[in-house]
Amino acid sequence: MKKLVVTDKTKCMACLECVRACSVAFYKEFDPAKSCIRIVEGKAQGSVKTNVCIQCGKCARTCEHGAIKQNAKGVYMIDKKLCTGCGKCVEACPMGVMVKVPEKEVASKCIACGICAKACPMEILEVKES
Repeated sequence: MKKLVVTDKTKCMACLECVRACSVAFYKEFDPAKSCIRIVEGKAQGSVKTNVCIQCGKCARTCEHGAIKQNAKGVYMIDKKLCTGCGKCVEACPMGVMVKVPEKEVASKCIACGICAKACPMEILEVKES
């Protein structure tokens, strides 16, 4: 299974370069709400947590239209022809990394492309095959 992983959870500086890379690559602008990777406040005071898609499939099981399917590498992909933009997958995502923006008809999610990993100055993101 191919997925994005955080290799060292303690080294994130919350610089948002991964967030920037993702939103610019897929939406042509830097907007954290349009990124499929999130930097959120951690449990310990002053700490941050990097939320990434864990390819759990909850989005696919929630989709009433069968628009999200797992490919041969284990990555859940959205079929834009079948997606109605209802947003139920966004609500179901346990990591909060599914994206549905008003100006787009369909949702988007991490496809384990590695753009964010290449942008991370701390080199804590990696696309792995398991």
